[in-house]
Amino acid sequence: MRTVRAEPPVETGTTDGLAWARFAPAGAGDAPPAAGVVVLHGADSTKENHADFARVCAAHGLAALVFDARGHGASGGTLDGRAIDDVARMADTLRERAGVQAVGLRGSSMGAYLALVAAGAARAGAVVAICPAPALGLAVGLRAGRFAFGVDREGLTALLEAHNETDAARALDVPLLLLHAEGDEAVPVELSRALHAAVPASRLVVVPGGHHRSIQHDPELQGEAARFLAGHLSARPGAG
Repeated sequence: MRTVRAEPPVETGTTDGLAWARFAPAGAGDAPPAAGVVVLHGADSTKENHADFARVCAAHGLAALVFDARGHGASGGTLDGRAIDDVARMADTLRERAGVQAVGLRGSSMGAYLALVAAGAARAGAVVAICPAPALGLAVGLRAGRFAFGVDREGLTALLEAHNETDAARALDVPLLLLHAEGDEAVPVELSRALHAAVPASRLVVVPGGHHRSIQHDPELQGEAARFLAGHLSARPGAG
């Protein structure tokens, strides 16, 4: 029997209380990657759950950084009104540690919401949003106590009230890919269809069946997202 070992991150660290892991393309030598991707997990998830996509990015020549949002995984504190700034901080960390300029965002569920609303602050060159949770739905979940992560309810609620995903998507001046499963039981597919209608230049891929987490780990769709990011980020000024 042959044992296959997953490629580990090339570096791990903590920045301002945020635990992260960085993945790099294999065989790149001393040359920096062409671009990088910050991967944002969903509510009650962790960076380890998205290391598979980070490895897919590395296979497509991209640096990738996964991190635990505050109140999740190895990151301390509580998720609060700093969430947008935290995404920007992680993008800058990837730029510094990997030597890239062009950085994209790929988020799932709550992470997709944050990818949309933090794209400007992070100076993102492209965004992939998977089953993006709406601000209203996240706020309702907070009030109902549906989430287990540590949270500053007042601070996060204020952020959700101030930043609407549709307005954020309309304000994007970079490519946007939306991915959603028709069978999503947590975030209705109609929400991604509405975002696509609001941003006609975006690309929408709707997959029959599935569930809220199925797209995140589907190899074909991971490859689709990585190719989208690599193609658009490598064309950005300053990439490479």
